[in-house]
Amino acid sequence: MAAERGGCSLEAVPLPPEVRESLAELELELSEGDITQKGYEKKRAKLLARYIPLIQGVDPSLQAENRVLGSSQATAAVSKQQKSRSTNSRDERFRSDVHTEAVQAALAKYKERKMPMPSKRRSVLVHSSVETYTPPDNHSAPPDVTTGLVEHLHHEHPQVASVRGVPRGYNSSILETADGVPVNSRVSSKIQQLLNTLKRPKRPPLKEFFVDDFEELLEVQQPDPNQPKPEGNQVNVLKGEPLGVVTNWPPSLLAALQRWGTTQPKAPCLTALDTTGKAIYTLTYGKLWSRSLKLAYTLLNKLTTKNEPLLKPGDRVALVFPNSDPVMFMVAFYGCLLAELIPVPIEVPLTRKDAGSQQIGFLLGSCGVTLALTTDACQKGLPKAQTGEVVTFKGWPRLIWFVIDGKHLAKPTKDWHPQVRDASAEIAYIEYKTSKEGSTVGITISHASMLAHCHALTQACGYSEAETLTNVLDFKRDAGLWHGVLTSVMNRMHVISIPYALMKVNPLSWIQKVCSYKARVAVVKSRDMHWSLLAQRDQRDVSLSSLRMLIVADGANPWSISSCDAFLNVFQSRGLRPEVICPCASSSEALTVAIRRPPELGGPPPGKAVLSMNCLSFGVIRVDTEEKLSVLTVQDVGQIMPGANVCVVKVDGTPYLCKADEVGEICVNSGATGMAYFGLLGITKNVFEAIPVTAAGVPVSDQPFTRTGLLGFVGPDYLVFVVGKLDGLMTVSGRRHNADDVVATALAVEPMKFVYRGRIAVFSVTVLHDDRIVLVAEQRPDASEEDSFQWMSRVLQAIDSIHQVGVYCLALVPANTLPKAPLGGIHISETKQRFLEGALHPCNVLMCPHTCVTNLPKPRQKQPDVGPASMIVGNLVAGKRIAQASGRDVTQLEDNDQARKFLYLADVLQWRAQTTPDHPLFLLLNSKGTVASTASCIQLHKRAERVAVALMEKGRLNVGDHVALVYPPGVDLIATFYGCLYAGCVPITVRPPHPQNLATTLPTVKMIVEVSKSACILTTQAIMKLLKSKEAATAVDIKTWPTILDTDDMPKKKLASIFRPTSPDMLAYLDFSVSTTGILAGVKMSHAATSALCRSIKLQCELYPSRQIAICLDPYCGLGFALWCLCSVYSGHQSILVPPLELESNVSLWLSAVSQYKVRVTFCSYSVMEMCTKGLGTQTDILRMKGVNLSCVRTCMVVAEERPRITLTQSFSKLFKDLGLSARAVSTTFGCRVNVAICLQGTAGPDPTTVYVDMRALRHDRVRLVERGSPHSLPLMESGKILPGVKVIIAHTETKGPLGDSHLGEIWVSSPHNATGYYTVYGEEALHADHFTSRLSFGDTQTVWARTGYLGFLRRTELTDASGERHDALYVVGSLDETLELRGMRYHPIDIETSVIRAHKSIAECAVFTWTNLLVVVVELEGSEQEALDLVALVTNVVLEEHYLIVGVVVIVDPGVIPINSRGEKQRMHLRDGFLADQLDPIYVAYNM
Repeated sequence: MAAERGGCSLEAVPLPPEVRESLAELELELSEGDITQKGYEKKRAKLLARYIPLIQGVDPSLQAENRVLGSSQATAAVSKQQKSRSTNSRDERFRSDVHTEAVQAALAKYKERKMPMPSKRRSVLVHSSVETYTPPDNHSAPPDVTTGLVEHLHHEHPQVASVRGVPRGYNSSILETADGVPVNSRVSSKIQQLLNTLKRPKRPPLKEFFVDDFEELLEVQQPDPNQPKPEGNQVNVLKGEPLGVVTNWPPSLLAALQRWGTTQPKAPCLTALDTTGKAIYTLTYGKLWSRSLKLAYTLLNKLTTKNEPLLKPGDRVALVFPNSDPVMFMVAFYGCLLAELIPVPIEVPLTRKDAGSQQIGFLLGSCGVTLALTTDACQKGLPKAQTGEVVTFKGWPRLIWFVIDGKHLAKPTKDWHPQVRDASAEIAYIEYKTSKEGSTVGITISHASMLAHCHALTQACGYSEAETLTNVLDFKRDAGLWHGVLTSVMNRMHVISIPYALMKVNPLSWIQKVCSYKARVAVVKSRDMHWSLLAQRDQRDVSLSSLRMLIVADGANPWSISSCDAFLNVFQSRGLRPEVICPCASSSEALTVAIRRPPELGGPPPGKAVLSMNCLSFGVIRVDTEEKLSVLTVQDVGQIMPGANVCVVKVDGTPYLCKADEVGEICVNSGATGMAYFGLLGITKNVFEAIPVTAAGVPVSDQPFTRTGLLGFVGPDYLVFVVGKLDGLMTVSGRRHNADDVVATALAVEPMKFVYRGRIAVFSVTVLHDDRIVLVAEQRPDASEEDSFQWMSRVLQAIDSIHQVGVYCLALVPANTLPKAPLGGIHISETKQRFLEGALHPCNVLMCPHTCVTNLPKPRQKQPDVGPASMIVGNLVAGKRIAQASGRDVTQLEDNDQARKFLYLADVLQWRAQTTPDHPLFLLLNSKGTVASTASCIQLHKRAERVAVALMEKGRLNVGDHVALVYPPGVDLIATFYGCLYAGCVPITVRPPHPQNLATTLPTVKMIVEVSKSACILTTQAIMKLLKSKEAATAVDIKTWPTILDTDDMPKKKLASIFRPTSPDMLAYLDFSVSTTGILAGVKMSHAATSALCRSIKLQCELYPSRQIAICLDPYCGLGFALWCLCSVYSGHQSILVPPLELESNVSLWLSAVSQYKVRVTFCSYSVMEMCTKGLGTQTDILRMKGVNLSCVRTCMVVAEERPRITLTQSFSKLFKDLGLSARAVSTTFGCRVNVAICLQGTAGPDPTTVYVDMRALRHDRVRLVERGSPHSLPLMESGKILPGVKVIIAHTETKGPLGDSHLGEIWVSSPHNATGYYTVYGEEALHADHFTSRLSFGDTQTVWARTGYLGFLRRTELTDASGERHDALYVVGSLDETLELRGMRYHPIDIETSVIRAHKSIAECAVFTWTNLLVVVVELEGSEQEALDLVALVTNVVLEEHYLIVGVVVIVDPGVIPINSRGEKQRMHLRDGFLADQLDPIYVAYNM
């Protein structure tokens, strides 16, 4: 092996045996991780130093093992070894040098393509030695991936008051270039690299997709016309040699045991060894017989429950024995058979969380197992409950544990004799098997098949009486059970059982035992041969000449051939004859399928085939003559079993016979196969009762065949070849790949340096209707970040070259963390389960969806627009009415002459101060729920007068000057607002800066003050100090503030005269707000609009002086401002003001206030609702005890400028239903910049309706109503009722023509309370004039509309509204500015985010944005950082599945990183700027390839 190991370089130079042995020793140390790679190379170089002159021409590019190859030697080596596979792993994987060569050659073809390396926060590095690699900076803006033009810059459209976050020439740290790309950022250059790798056309472009305009169909991969097709003749059923007739062959296995137990009691049956290799006990046939009898008697007669026997014949019993105790297992197995009980051997459960343990429990439950047999030592080691009993493992039935050591067994009475019957079709035992998906099934084996199988094996292996056999395999199942427990007893053989623990300590133990016991047969797996090669230096004097048969139980594995070859190379000199190596193929369902015959039985010579990997992927066998890189070398597994018929059938669908050059599933018909899957009739029929048919559909036999799950073909000399297993089959885009082959390729990429013990798992997951390959490897503890990334990129390239298939996800986990199978190896289905659940905790991940996912729907092409005339005609013909709706008509609703008398709010306040001076208007609550301050009509009027005096005298302001009001939420804010109106100034309310966070909050204050051209700032003393403080100076230029006045101690002076506007169209106030896209927009509100707004709200909510409403909103802009500052003065009702900030210290403040004041109407924001839902979820009982009762609430409205968050409102309603909240109370409002209140539920009118629309149609700007729960359905709730005086129409976003009912378009609004325009610094009014003064392009072209910038639709419902008309519902879908244009379709970020948040329990929040056509998903991780990388694949999967989009970058951050404004809306553009400027401190950034 050392020779093989050192590669062909050492083949060419004869090395003395001692040098070879030292090399092997080194190899072992390295593979076990005992020395570092560096140490290994140093020592190896030292050993070889004397021979180095003989080895020239080291090519550094082939540095996998410092492998050296002259070209002539290379070809010789390839042909000599064919493609043998072996690895240095201690697991069942073996690297093949030639395969390694192929991989190196494949990698050499790829010039180092720089891929952006994922960035990772330092704390997450499991073990890193290299600083995270940062690529060089790029100053150019990134190219647009779609066009591939580097010159094409990605510009944002100039927006309102284009102040993205900061005015120019301001805080340089947030400064960016015009297109929103920060200069000189590490992130942008990484994305630049990613774009460069994506831009290179990897494969020829895909064929044209087909897509119906409405439905997005996924591309169906068309078969390649040039793909290889099978051309041979149909292969008929192959018949094995007949089972020979043997004189005095026992009628059943138990009869054989009885015969040997009574006639040859002293003959040795089984020798057990301890971990030092000492024989601790030899069980004789007499002992086996007598102890089995005792056990059978005890089980049937001594175990009772309620005076009834616990067991009756035919019951199933679990056998739980460790691998080190074959003796007790054998007694238990035969004891059960004698008692006519059915043994179900399983693994010893070590912990409550063993891989696959739950599934075993399910099997035991479905088999009705109530009793488990075990040994004393084993029972002591099982986890116990506090009562001292063995715990019930997760998913297991309750079991009675019975210890079968001698002292617990009773001696049978004289008259008791078991019935030793002839072999029948009754079940003898059940063997468990774990399927590819991880479910565990029990395969039933009858007494008859058990006997027939023993007979067939005896004949095929030429077993004779009293032979000695060494068994290294697990004796509980499969070949270990068949040869070492069943057939051995049939033939009175002596079995030496080698426990797994001994093999781990001394891999040579089995060879030493063969030698010392002169064993004739050994049953091993490839890894046992491999391990012994690494250790053979220990023994000079072992001899394998006694062996007539070395059975390789996993001969069907792709790496077994290299193990066999390498083993022979080394041990041929120690007496091993080449012809005794007998690979065999078996399956749990069909038992032994084929085995190479020992030399004395004279089978045909062994065969080898070098097959083209590409053809195999199409299921076609082509011998590869050109020695290409991608070949698979397989050895035969001998001939089929005596007495069996075998055929090869197509893998999918009807079992048609295959052609001679076609790979199919091997099927067996014989008396020696399993009978069924216990209790599972459906899949049993499919597997155990297959009826193969010819091409014409004629059944080949009247007997059913059993499918083996092995994929292969029958070669020359009727030898069987296996090229893969159904369990490891991955069908990607119509081509079949074998997981084991992919593992072998990955291992050939410098395995020694990187993969821990060669532990690699490969499986496929279904994403978007196709299998996607996932590769998970354990990395060595000393591997650096750089190593990992390098290795990952090389593995991707190697697999791409050799298998021509892309890997979807490559994950690295820390050493020793993958779930293990019972005797070594990786538990694949459990690994897959953890991957899908996000519980694998990788330390590195690389996803390549861009190369793998080739079945996305075609990007949408915009159709030429239909002309306006035909559109109107079309709608009429279709019976569609134009989508327009309006609230009640205001002119007919006037309840008094207040509206006519008072056009100005200042007049209303004066009138109230005179007529109802002591009527309370405002109550402000503090966090304790007590009243912090109040204001009656007269108090408010007097404070307003004082403010007006101060503005004129101290501030020397003129009429029409702008004044910024910087106050915390409270009565001061309201009083100063009216003071400004009294003085004829224009107020602007501004949220004060946060003292703990000046750096981010103060610039916004400064910006609003500057942009609004405020001549003066009114504020409190505390805030005034803050604005001029040293800390403030670091954030903004404090020298440029306008006059700042504090209103804390104002002189009591009477105002000479209160200002009266000359016309209702004069400016009353400015309303500034930062939109979610990061744009600061101020709108102008005239006196007429202000009064109209108040009047509409008053009518909709039926507000009168006797009413109370509770408001938990911020008072700075939009409807929140109107409800705080305007409505109470206009309508005279009392407002209970609850500042949302106070909820941070007392979450129940708002709801308690609503209950205490018995409020009928209340307003809140989404962030308040979310705080209550999260913060009070568990406290509803406590609140009820405190007397909180919400049954008074008629309507609770969420003030919003977005699509209603239906899940949040529903969970809020559900949660507080316990406190009496009516299910109908909660609704939402809708407003925007051009009109702050378009819809509002109010107190009358029908409840808001919900419809379900097809999300895919929405991407095409269409509305398609579907049933609740149908796939891709999205619930949309109506945004309240349209306010009185408001008219709404839906217009086409591009043609500006009116649309029909239930069509998606932009919502346009016309109303007396529309704002009159944007107030901008740059006088760019012309740009945005159409936002406020648009006209339809056809139809009613007279009305002037304002464009809201929101997409939505109107739908006439069956309900009637207050006026008796049919009610028109308005559904808001989302802001046009926020939508993402991807693949020609329009996506709303919230839809993608909703999918992502559902993907894993630890995702707290998510936000998405695009950057140069890449979709970036930012996820907040609420959990431990080790979960961070689990999210990458889950996020990518869910977005692919549900939205047909490939995620470009996944960014994982801490909770609270995604910025959210006071309305509870995500600030995606701020987030994007932060990401590109490298300010998020992410836990991990994954760049998907």
